[in-house]
Amino acid sequence: MSKRIVIALGGNALGNTPYEQLQLVTETAKPIVDLIAQGNEVVIAHGNGPQVGMINLGMATAAEAKAIKSDMPFPECGAMSQGYIGYHLQNAIGNELAARGMQKEVATVVTQVLVDENDPAFQNPTKPVGAFYDKETADRIAAEKGYTMVEDAGRGYRQVVPSPKPIDVIEKNTVNALIKEGCVVITVGGGGIPVVRRNGKLYGTPAVIDKDFASAKLAELVKADALVILTAVDRVCINWGKPNQESLAEMTVAEAEKYCEEGHFAPGSMLPKVKAAISFAKAGGTAIIASLENAGAAVKGESGTVVHL
Repeated sequence: MSKRIVIALGGNALGNTPYEQLQLVTETAKPIVDLIAQGNEVVIAHGNGPQVGMINLGMATAAEAKAIKSDMPFPECGAMSQGYIGYHLQNAIGNELAARGMQKEVATVVTQVLVDENDPAFQNPTKPVGAFYDKETADRIAAEKGYTMVEDAGRGYRQVVPSPKPIDVIEKNTVNALIKEGCVVITVGGGGIPVVRRNGKLYGTPAVIDKDFASAKLAELVKADALVILTAVDRVCINWGKPNQESLAEMTVAEAEKYCEEGHFAPGSMLPKVKAAISFAKAGGTAIIASLENAGAAVKGESGTVVHL
């Protein structure tokens, strides 16, 4: 029986340069096309952490060197990353489909994601982005542009931006129309371009939406049967790295929430994935956390960790 599946692909899985990424996505495409070949409707979301940082750094460096007139606002950096990552994914998936004799269109949607301007995250920016600076330069940039600059990992000072929760996907009707026409859709890249609504108009805002939360919201809005969050491990583990480490084939929402409260999952790694899975499961779907190579087996219930009510 075919399913509508949203796949959340991590930005770190795409490589550190455009050339490396173009090679890696040819392998990434294979398990994705396996799912399509089984008759499933597949929608792909992806991260962009390394990529948007590279774009932001390049533009900031060029601006500092007076090679260009200004740096690039963060929402526009996100849009640029959606474009080139989407191009690489749709190229690789299209080529893999063609190699198997499958006639199917692949489309990337530059996607805006609505956030609440009153989200508490805006009062507490925590997500480091862009270039590292010495303290003097960081203080000058903060004074000139109003950025929040913090020391990061002993490597210098960086801008930090808020990470608000997604409320809505602006282009959801476009995504649904493409799915209905049989397209493979790539959307909410990097968690989507964060926008706020003021007086009926949308405005980009310097923030980073967690791609797993955005993927869960997307899966809810397109009425997906399953959300598959891909990571480096086959299954979620509790007591990670300890003698009593245990991998889990499934978790109820109540169990997953309990494990989160007990601190089993790292904030910058597994925790947002588990919380996103909880969110989608509460909306009535089945969430699965699995490795890319086992995505097909996970959808069949043969691998990964299933999170359900």
